[in-house]
Amino acid sequence: MSIIPPGISRNLQFYLSGPLPCPYLPAQVERKLFTRLDDQDPTTNAEINAALCRVGFRRSHDVIYRPACNACNACIPVRIPVQVFAPSRSLRRVIAHNKDLKWHHAETHPSEELFSLFSAYQTSRHGDSDMARMSAADFAAMLTEGRADTHLYLLRDSLNNLKGCIIADHVGDGLSAVYSFFAPQEAPRSLGTFLILSLVAEAQKRHWPFVYLGYWVAESRKMSYKTRFKPMQFLGPNGWDWID
Repeated sequence: MSIIPPGISRNLQFYLSGPLPCPYLPAQVERKLFTRLDDQDPTTNAEINAALCRVGFRRSHDVIYRPACNACNACIPVRIPVQVFAPSRSLRRVIAHNKDLKWHHAETHPSEELFSLFSAYQTSRHGDSDMARMSAADFAAMLTEGRADTHLYLLRDSLNNLKGCIIADHVGDGLSAVYSFFAPQEAPRSLGTFLILSLVAEAQKRHWPFVYLGYWVAESRKMSYKTRFKPMQFLGPNGWDWID
């Protein structure tokens, strides 16, 4: 299977990054195949992003990338086929525990409220990461650079307090989860899981077949939560197939 869809390669320049430490597997080195979007052309961005998403690419800011590591293929693109998704008993408990929260759609406009929640989440969960040091301007760039039919989905309680947010791209055949963050003090709610469950419900409501979750790495604890969403599909050498 060709990595880059026919027609896309004629309109974009692709690059190979230099080696960097792998964020998921210790002592490993990662490289990425990537291209950049034009911030002035969101319509074309959406078309490119949708086409590349279906062949395993991910978007971050104005960069769309896919791992291209030497002698390692641990990063596996995965997606949830929402029409056959069947939440387990533990996932049903998460849904029940959060039934008081309301799901809202919003445009990608930075705000003090969003940045405050993002900063609290990063400080609590990823205090030693580069993202924990992001300024309000950095956060605004995260929301606005490379927009490709990008939307925010928010969770609010009965007092309208913001409890969670997931950034998602609309990609034609579904939703691609870009990044999520939530109130760290609400750990018993499993809000990260509930945000994905809510995204699945959103895709079902829109009659879209898939929610794309990016990469799953079997040996990375950071990625273990993705195995909860079954049945799931992975992208292999012969296209999308089912994960046992």
